[in-house]
Amino acid sequence: MELRPNRIKEKLANSEVAIIVSGITHPDDIDAIGPVGFDGVWLEGEHGASDPAELGNLTRACDIWGMTSVARINKNDQAMIYRTLDRGAQAIVVPHVNTRAEAENVVQGGKFAPIGQRGLFTSRQGYGVDNYLKKANDETALIVLIEDIAAYENLDQILSVDHIDSFFVAPSDFAASMGHIGEIGHRDVQAKINGAIKKIVNAGRTAGTLATIENVGHFVDLGVKLFMVPSAPWIAAGAAQFKRNAGITG
Repeated sequence: MELRPNRIKEKLANSEVAIIVSGITHPDDIDAIGPVGFDGVWLEGEHGASDPAELGNLTRACDIWGMTSVARINKNDQAMIYRTLDRGAQAIVVPHVNTRAEAENVVQGGKFAPIGQRGLFTSRQGYGVDNYLKKANDETALIVLIEDIAAYENLDQILSVDHIDSFFVAPSDFAASMGHIGEIGHRDVQAKINGAIKKIVNAGRTAGTLATIENVGHFVDLGVKLFMVPSAPWIAAGAAQFKRNAGITG
């Protein structure tokens, strides 16, 4: 058996845009969106319901549709990083990476030797795969969240860390760290977000961010290649359109 390819990692390596959908919490829902053509599913383990006990079925559902399982964890902890990978996730998202040392810690937990020090275990992705421990690094994606003004100030050093697939600028926490909680659209916040993205792109690294239908074109123009898109606004927009077409108001 061959190691399953990581669709997002492949697209980013080819400088193509990759899209991850969030707000999906059950394997049946992953099956339902499978035909839509998303590149990955964001499994929310920091603020949402995804936990290690559920990851096996969630990642299996992603595998069926060839979508990358992207798991956000709630702490930059090496053991948590590789346990999540052992449960079948193909990509890890680590929050609040604010220094070079913190970025290096992500790599140490997410990659097997000789790159890192991930605990030696053949994860679910490795069952039946010859030499999994030697092949896994090539199909494991690491994403770090740039979501604090401290990360912005240390960004040059963070960007110098190898083996990170995307530096993902997260707007809400970024705004809060600047003293503008709930004000993502504040001009100072937008200036820093755009500035961070430009710095990532100019360094030859891959920028990511959360986007909507309205602003995705702007971020594409800035050079962003990885997008997380929440499913709830699309559901709400579809429901509102259906009600209008049915003549329902309110």
